[in-house]
Amino acid sequence: MKMYILVKRNVPDKLVPVISAHASLACFRKFEQDEDMQKWINQVFKKVVCAVNDKEFENAKKEDKHILLTESALDNQEVCLAFCPREEYTKQFRFFKMWTPNCTKS
Repeated sequence: MKMYILVKRNVPDKLVPVISAHASLACFRKFEQDEDMQKWINQVFKKVVCAVNDKEFENAKKEDKHILLTESALDNQEVCLAFCPREEYTKQFRFFKMWTPNCTKS
């Protein structure tokens, strides 16, 4: 059981840690009464942050139990999706790449 946090690839590296932290907390607050969230918060607490392209982001928005985040520093663009933890995700999640910094000054 884990929480997936999907961040758009074009988000500057320097913003990703803060956006991911906000996403985790926002997701917890939105779904804190959910049975899966309660199981997760009291046991495993795993999170996975992945970088996705625009098409992957739009497809992931069709999944249930998620929260969409925007970023004011980027003109309120949609930048992140966080998913209520669950045992099984759809097949598309197997192909998302873990986020790593680009190591550029962005």
